[in-house]
Amino acid sequence: MSHRQILLVIYGLMAGMFLSSLDQTIVGTAIRTIGDDLHGLDQQAWVTTAYLIASTITTPIYGKLSDVFGRRPLYIFGIAVFIIGSLLSTMSTSMIMLAAFRAFQGIGAGALMSLPLAIMGDILAPRERAKYQGYFLAVFGISSVIGPLIGGLFSGASTILGVTGWRWVFLINVPIGIAALLMVIAFLHLPKFGDAKAKPRIDWWGATSVIVTLVPLLLVAEQGRTWGWGSAGAIACYVIGALGLVAFLVIETLMQDDAIIPLKLFRSGTFSMATVLGFLVGFAMFGAMLTIPLYLQIVTGLTPTESGFATLPMIGGLMIASIASGQIVARTGRYRIFPVIGTALVSLGYVVLTFMTIDKPLWFLMIGMFLIGLGLGQLMQSITLASQNSVQPRDMGVATSSATFFRQIGGTLGTAVLLSVLFSIMPANILHATADQENLTGALDAALDPTVATAKANQGVMDQIWNPIVTPIKQQVQSGLDQATAQVTQATAGAPEAVQQQALTAAADKAHASVQDGKLVVDWSDDAQRTYWVNDLAPTLSKQIEKGTGDSASSSSETSDTSYLNGADAALTRPFMSGFNASAVTVYWVGFAVILLAFVLSWFFKAPPLRKSSALQEQADSASTADDLEVQAVKAADTMGSPTAPGTGSIPVQRDRV
Repeated sequence: MSHRQILLVIYGLMAGMFLSSLDQTIVGTAIRTIGDDLHGLDQQAWVTTAYLIASTITTPIYGKLSDVFGRRPLYIFGIAVFIIGSLLSTMSTSMIMLAAFRAFQGIGAGALMSLPLAIMGDILAPRERAKYQGYFLAVFGISSVIGPLIGGLFSGASTILGVTGWRWVFLINVPIGIAALLMVIAFLHLPKFGDAKAKPRIDWWGATSVIVTLVPLLLVAEQGRTWGWGSAGAIACYVIGALGLVAFLVIETLMQDDAIIPLKLFRSGTFSMATVLGFLVGFAMFGAMLTIPLYLQIVTGLTPTESGFATLPMIGGLMIASIASGQIVARTGRYRIFPVIGTALVSLGYVVLTFMTIDKPLWFLMIGMFLIGLGLGQLMQSITLASQNSVQPRDMGVATSSATFFRQIGGTLGTAVLLSVLFSIMPANILHATADQENLTGALDAALDPTVATAKANQGVMDQIWNPIVTPIKQQVQSGLDQATAQVTQATAGAPEAVQQQALTAAADKAHASVQDGKLVVDWSDDAQRTYWVNDLAPTLSKQIEKGTGDSASSSSETSDTSYLNGADAALTRPFMSGFNASAVTVYWVGFAVILLAFVLSWFFKAPPLRKSSALQEQADSASTADDLEVQAVKAADTMGSPTAPGTGSIPVQRDRV
């Protein structure tokens, strides 16, 4: 294929990948608005889960079927299903309906995620492939940046051309998908090799067992934190998934080469190691990509759109590393070192993130993001190349889709595990940060200041966290002052009013309070009085919060909705921010441990040499070689005067060894 023909095919493939990658980022920004409009914000997880499960389980199925029926028809089918699913999602009237249509959309997304890399393996030699894969990662980077921006614009608009704003999040896929479909139909034409008359043997039972295994396991991975990991529903998912896995192994063993995921692939140490590395990289990658935007929005205070732009260092690092490593592979044919360097850089990036505090500047976080991007840009490309070069050309599709499949499984489990870690330890960390003397003194001083407490921007954080704490404090202080007032009044009973007033004033000075309407009260707007009481109350309150007693335990653990933090006074939000930061750092330590394991394994990774031609070219060469041998046999028979006809039987041919 000429360079122009290759580019035309790649444009169609990139349009399809742009659809799937854009859909993930654009929906994430708008899901809150969608949930509010459809009166089902508490069901939003099902919308994400349905799409994820459908796209994950169809990935290996597409890979195997494309080896049997060809890439082109299945890729066209995937784009068409994705377009229809997007159109149906636009018409949703409830969150459950949207989840169902998103699942249908995910069936098409499975093709968009797995087949482009397999098609590239078909039409490009590995060295050339490394160069062109930079284009795909550029598409991924662009969609990651503009996705939150477009999602924010659409969800923020009430209507666009008479259609509710958030519905354009799905409707925008239709024209892009149609353009991609037309380009693929026009330019993607791949020859097919093999016995066209042979009836394909399709592993329907294997596909069914994949679904039975993955659906319950992915479901519990996404919903286990809500259900409870030891709940009856979770246990049922474990059991069904385990039975499905046993059935899958038995079926795939019996189906041999015709299996959806042929077990013979794992006989290759290279493929097995690439699969393990891909799983670990997916686990760590999704952990970073999921928690960093949350950190940017909650701790740094950026909007969803701004946080999308703030992740540019990660995307930039990913694109730079991908393009640079691709050029190196294209010129040298060597890629063994990239998994080692890539895992080392991601590990270093996670180490930087573990030093994050709420007082660190944004550029410090960007350094960690850039290092993670540099590492991922080298890893994803080299692991895919190794997987493709470890199998025969006819297994290119199933090998590529299997590598993508296990990376997605790692990402799904990484998302579930790391989110579970984050939200499980966050309440305790927030309590601990609130109990810290420095944090508590500053926050309590702000919460007891009427000017700060009554500010409109602070209303949410006061209601959620501080009013349940300061209201009992004020009542307790006033109760003690009321007793002091009663004692002074009783002691000066019958004395002139001036004497009583003088006694109350003296008692007020001693109690660091004021006299109002003949009573001792604290003027919380007075800096001196407020500072005294804050310093007096903070140590006792700190011990109570550390033990998790009182109303402060429930108020500080309010993490289901953090919108009340936006624009609030920094002193009031500091304990929450510190607790979230500590939780995020724990997540980064987990990610570091996972990627460190990948770094150790990468030293034992044996990368096979790159092929010199594309998969289709190898199949073509193989087919023509068989014809050449037959022609040579006939010529040899003619030279020797031997008859050659169907009835003469086979003619043994032996080539001289050089």
